[in-house]
Amino acid sequence: MRTWISYMRNSLFYSLSLLWIWIIGIQWISFMDYTWYTETKTIVLISGTAIIIVEMLLPVKRAYRLILEGAAILYIIHKELVKYWVYIPSGTMANRIQQYIEHLSPYVWFAAGAWILILISAVLVSTKRRIIVFSGLHVIAFCVLDSFTTTYLWSEVAWTVFASMGWLVTEHFRRFQARFPAGWRHLRKVPLKIFTHAAVLFSIIFIAGVSMPSVPPTLTDPYTAWAGTSGGSSKSEDVSGVLTDTKMKTTSGYSRNDNNLGGGFNFDYTPVMSIITDKRSYWRGETRKDYSGSGWSDDSGGEGDYENVNVGSVLPNTDASRSGETETLEQQVTMLNDSVYPVLFGAYHVSQVKQMEDTDDGTILWESDQSALHWNTDTKQPRYPKSYTVISEIPVVPEDEIRGKTFKDLYNGDKVDKAYLQIPRGFPDRTRKLAERVTSTADTPYEKIGMLQNYLINNFKYTNQPDLSKKTSDDFVDSFLFDIKEGYCDYFSTSLVMMARSLDIPARWVKGYAPGQQQMSADAVMERQGRDQSEPGVYTVTNADAHSWAEVYFGEYGWVPVEATPGFNMPLLTHQEDSKPVTAPEVEQEEEPEVQQEPTTAGAGGNGAFLTGTAVVWITVLIILLFAAYSIWVLRIRVRFFLVGFRKGGKITEDQKVIVMTERWLRKMKRKGMHRSSDETLRESVLRWEKEKPGLGPFLEPLLMLFEKARYSPASVAEAEWRSVYAHSRELGTALKKAGDRAA
Repeated sequence: MRTWISYMRNSLFYSLSLLWIWIIGIQWISFMDYTWYTETKTIVLISGTAIIIVEMLLPVKRAYRLILEGAAILYIIHKELVKYWVYIPSGTMANRIQQYIEHLSPYVWFAAGAWILILISAVLVSTKRRIIVFSGLHVIAFCVLDSFTTTYLWSEVAWTVFASMGWLVTEHFRRFQARFPAGWRHLRKVPLKIFTHAAVLFSIIFIAGVSMPSVPPTLTDPYTAWAGTSGGSSKSEDVSGVLTDTKMKTTSGYSRNDNNLGGGFNFDYTPVMSIITDKRSYWRGETRKDYSGSGWSDDSGGEGDYENVNVGSVLPNTDASRSGETETLEQQVTMLNDSVYPVLFGAYHVSQVKQMEDTDDGTILWESDQSALHWNTDTKQPRYPKSYTVISEIPVVPEDEIRGKTFKDLYNGDKVDKAYLQIPRGFPDRTRKLAERVTSTADTPYEKIGMLQNYLINNFKYTNQPDLSKKTSDDFVDSFLFDIKEGYCDYFSTSLVMMARSLDIPARWVKGYAPGQQQMSADAVMERQGRDQSEPGVYTVTNADAHSWAEVYFGEYGWVPVEATPGFNMPLLTHQEDSKPVTAPEVEQEEEPEVQQEPTTAGAGGNGAFLTGTAVVWITVLIILLFAAYSIWVLRIRVRFFLVGFRKGGKITEDQKVIVMTERWLRKMKRKGMHRSSDETLRESVLRWEKEKPGLGPFLEPLLMLFEKARYSPASVAEAEWRSVYAHSRELGTALKKAGDRAA
């Protein structure tokens, strides 16, 4: 124990430096949120934390700490890869080790890089000048990224500045200890004072920063200036792949990144493609199966999960309806813009790419288990085919048959991929209970999905600008169901998938486009009066038709699309075309306690401002009051002198100050039960107290001598003498406390 305490004492400043470095490092991890996979971010975050803890707490040689840190990183990588379904260990121990080694890259390099950067920074950045340069470079980097990208990095800059200030304070005390060891030993006796002064200083700077009024910039940042000129477009593409204008208002479109769902958007009716087909359908793009709590991770596999596709060849079908019939549907797709998409669009389930122009510009890759046609093109000069034709086999759903199938019938004899039942750790229990309550009267999976579908459609409002100020839960689905209660397709589709999974029904999230607007001439409209609206036609699809929905797995019947967004109609083929949807029972929602929350001001790239205006005002007032109270307490002796002088009509002398201080320590004696008689002089009282408690004599004598000099002596009291009264009275207080403890 002594060794550990000694190590903690000797490595205090090194440990604090590691803490400040880690706070700065976390800001970079936050910035990489849209770039790294969720498992990569988690591995780096946990590994860095483990490194800091080992360096701070283990009093062993550096070599042993490095070995332990390396082992911890390898263990963390293994646990997180298994947790995020990157691989599933199986077989003998040798097989498990081989599987682990095969999946180590690239995660081990990210973790090792963070490891090296933390330790090198702690060793090399060891002077005030280096700390300023190191921190300044980070701040400059964040400012440049904030200016030249659409990412909003105010909070990262604020935390970096905070860590830099803390680091400089740490370095100041380290140098103070080295130069003035006696002074440092004295400071160690009053750590609360040091902490209080630093906390007050930091609070004032922080509050002053967040209280500054928001005003338009005098100079436009380079990114905005470039985007507003002929050199840049009026619309740009953000990290999520959707279009944004220069005012940072998100607009509709096909998203490339779904890690963080939510927020609002404006409808963009720019044409995307036209499709000639015999039947109206949803134009499917990609699926997602790994829900993080804030969105969907890009869980596409490695190259081994893709197959090259030749135009005209039949695609392997491992994901369509397994039993029952299908209907063939041909779609001729013509692109109406120059955007490059990661997939080819088509109705579910695509079975063949019949024709394509410009096939030399890229490669078609087929992901069979997701039924997704990926388009792989040159990253330097990306191109997308101007037209292509695909053939789909549309499953005909035997609705009456599926409706009666139980869980055992659908899943007992079928190997269900557990990835489609994945629920993140910490998923709110009230969401599970809500799903159970909504479907309590249903017996089969199909009926339960129908009840969830109708519950979402009938109880929540569709809007492209949800009120995010109502959000209190950290989970995207939970906040929608219990806080916001309004949103667009991403809210409804994600909620249906996760509520289904909470009932042990496999489901996945799908994104693509809604059917679009069918184009017909006036003659065609007249001819089709009273006829089936699913006849051949041309559908024009715009960015405003970008959409997401759910697909639910029903065992031998395969994946069935389900629409849960109000106002959208899924063109689903069934044997019973006039079948009515399952009616959901009335559900009594648990009353949630109302949370009074100030409305937030939306900021670019974020869900809201860091602090609201009202909160800043109250926090500022509270800090000022606390600082004023603290200042009065620190300067209480001077305040006392001022009040006495104010009553006397002038500045008090040193003699009067001694008398004021004497009255103060006499009150302390009285509180300890040592009263002074009205007919006693102070000397007589002191002599009596010394007889009662002999241990107080050495502390009472100096105070008595100073009082008598101030009251009776013609010589004036020096400034140093009246100041010593305070020190002597403190010593007297300590002696009184010890005497009281002995008596008890």
